[in-house]
Amino acid sequence: MDRQAPLITPVLLVGCFIILVSFAVRASFGVFQIPIAEEFGWARAEFSLAIAIQNLAWGIGQPLFGAVAEKVGDRKAIVLGTAFYVAGLLLSAMSETPFAMQAWEVLVGFGIAGTGFGVILAVVGRASSDENRSMSLAIATAAGSAGQVFGAPVAEALLAVMPWQGVFVVFAAALVAMLATLPLMKSPEAASKAELQEGMGTILGRAARDPSFTLIFLGFFSCGYQLAFFTAHFPAFVTEMCGPILPGGMLHGLGITTTSALGAVSISLIGLFNIMGTLLAGWLGKRYTKKYLLAGIYTLRTLVAAAFIMLPITPTSVLVFSAVMGALWLATVPLTSGLVAHLYGLRYMGTLYGIVFLSHQIGGFLGVWLGGRFYDIHGDYTMVWWIGVGVGAFSAIVHLPVRENRPAPAAQAA
Repeated sequence: MDRQAPLITPVLLVGCFIILVSFAVRASFGVFQIPIAEEFGWARAEFSLAIAIQNLAWGIGQPLFGAVAEKVGDRKAIVLGTAFYVAGLLLSAMSETPFAMQAWEVLVGFGIAGTGFGVILAVVGRASSDENRSMSLAIATAAGSAGQVFGAPVAEALLAVMPWQGVFVVFAAALVAMLATLPLMKSPEAASKAELQEGMGTILGRAARDPSFTLIFLGFFSCGYQLAFFTAHFPAFVTEMCGPILPGGMLHGLGITTTSALGAVSISLIGLFNIMGTLLAGWLGKRYTKKYLLAGIYTLRTLVAAAFIMLPITPTSVLVFSAVMGALWLATVPLTSGLVAHLYGLRYMGTLYGIVFLSHQIGGFLGVWLGGRFYDIHGDYTMVWWIGVGVGAFSAIVHLPVRENRPAPAAQAA
């Protein structure tokens, strides 16, 4: 029966749309780094800390929203998350001090938690057949990349016709409109009888005692560090450190005449290539051992990041780096979430993945904050970039001892 189950379902389509809108807004924040700093005369670390706090709040909120979804329903959790997201954006638009901006980003972070991977991947996973689950999770993850394709360029275009505060209001309105699709999200219960009989405490305790869960938790740290650093700082990095775009070239002919525009396009390009990379990861995830795929992805990220910083930074190298890193960008998400579901079942997947995702967001907090802090101290991003290379190598190694075998039937029924 599972083999005949359709891959594309209303739950998957709605989940993809919600993640697309949520991540389009989230991925645009790096574009506001320079405009906000210039308007208020803030140090680079101030807005960086706001984005870092957003990432940390996202991580803290993820297991909480996962638990809320499992207790009161996925749709109610998404509505609550959207309310936090909209309130955070509107209050951030009225902020005039670094402290106010940083405080309201807590709400934005909780909003992303309620409309992002933790809740959506859990409901998509429960609604998918065993045969389709890996690919369904990859498609939903790729929708986040599609949001990234549009988010930064849309923000850049809106900034050309309105102040950054107005852009935040437009994004808040888009999030409210997104809720119109929620009635279509009706997920069947896909947990086994044994899982339904077990309480959350039992499942969480089993995961806490499992060394593999700890390794997965630690390994996700570098993913968050690298992704959050790039999202928050790469547009500014490209704007300030990339060589000039020469007249008569391909980019100039496409209307990309400044390194600022190239910075926004680079985020979009990362998202575009990540759609393909994530779908490929989902396809590979149901055919090969997930821990080895994850180790390979982190190894490639490490090598690509090291090569980019050691070579001259030119418009061509920015495009090549964005494409290659994009293919590896969120490819870890369907593999990591699928591994959690494989080892511990579907009943509390949202909570368990949320706990693992907290490590991702602790890394994200440090990547964004250290990026701004080290920039203010050294005047560039070189040091924090090399830290990212180091933690990427750590994640490649730490996934290798993970035991990917399913729990024994006796353990499942315990």
